[in-house]
Order: sequence, then C-alpha cells, then structure tokens
Amino acid sequence: EACPLGLAPTSSTTAALVMGDALAVALLEARGFTAEDFALSHPGGNLGRRLLLRVSDIMHTGQQIPKVSHQALLSDALVEMSEKGLGMTAVCSASNDIIGIFTDGDLRRVLAHTIDVHTTRIADVMTTECKTGHPDMLAAEILELMQRHKINALLIVNDQKQLVGAINMHDLLRAGVV
Repeated sequence: EACPLGLAPTSSTTAALVMGDALAVALLEARGFTAEDFALSHPGGNLGRRLLLRVSDIMHTGQQIPKVSHQALLSDALVEMSEKGLGMTAVCSASNDIIGIFTDGDLRRVLAHTIDVHTTRIADVMTTECKTGHPDMLAAEILELMQRHKINALLIVNDQKQLVGAINMHDLLRAGVV
C-alpha cells in the first residue's frame, strides 16, 4: 500500500478500478455498444451532443445564408457579408450552384492591392476552390474539417452540390461543440 501509515488501501482500490474498467470494456464489446448508443443514453452531456448534433441542426438557411451572384460587384459582396455576419459570402450561379466563396481573409488579401470595390467583380477576387460540408454530417466532423483546413466558415451543400446552408466557428461554439 502507498499509505505511509499502511492503513489506507490505495493499491487495492486502484486494482479494483482497473478490473471494473476491464469488465466494462469487455461488456461494451460483447454487446456491440456503439458511440451512437452512448450518445442516445447521454443526450444532454457534452459527449452526447458531440455524437448527436448534426450540421442541419445549427446551420444558417434560407435568407440567413450570405450569398451573391457571380456577376455581383465586390461592394455588393461586402454589404452581404456585413449584413449576414458570418465572415464570408457564397458566390453562386442562377441555379444556386456554388462557384466560389469570398471570406474576410480574401478581403484582407484584396485590400493589400489598389482595387476599386465599386468596379471589381466578385468573380475576379473570390476563391474558387472552397471546402463544403453536408447537412447530415456531425457538427463535430465539421469542426474537425474546419480546424484541419484552418478555416472559420463553411458552405453546406446538398447531394446535388447546391447551396443549402452556411456555418461558422461561432455557431459551433454556441452549440457547445467546441
């Protein structure tokens, strides 16, 4: 025993904890208990939330999505970004297909050059290769994707690759995912 007086059963309590954990894991595997089962048993906890919360539960939809036409001017995109407050705007075709994205990071890079926001087309300064997510993804998966690519906002597309939502890091923070 680790107790200097030899009175407290420190080693035996640790051994009991180890055996209890081993039994719990063996039962977990024998019964085929999954992460989803755990989440359903603990829906209000942090782990349950991380395992159950979908992007569709917290994404911005409809008129909340910052979006401009690919023919819009940079000034129009800046107004849209400012009004919607997500730090970006999607650049879409008339059929709602994503052509690109313009973020606050893109704005900082553009402002490093002499440019007229009232005559420059958004299509000339947008990022054409943008990461996207799907409404059925777990919010925790979106967080991992955003962290991996060092981005703060993400466009959400349906199976036909059409824009259906937008999400940013603040949304994930508010939802308790971060």
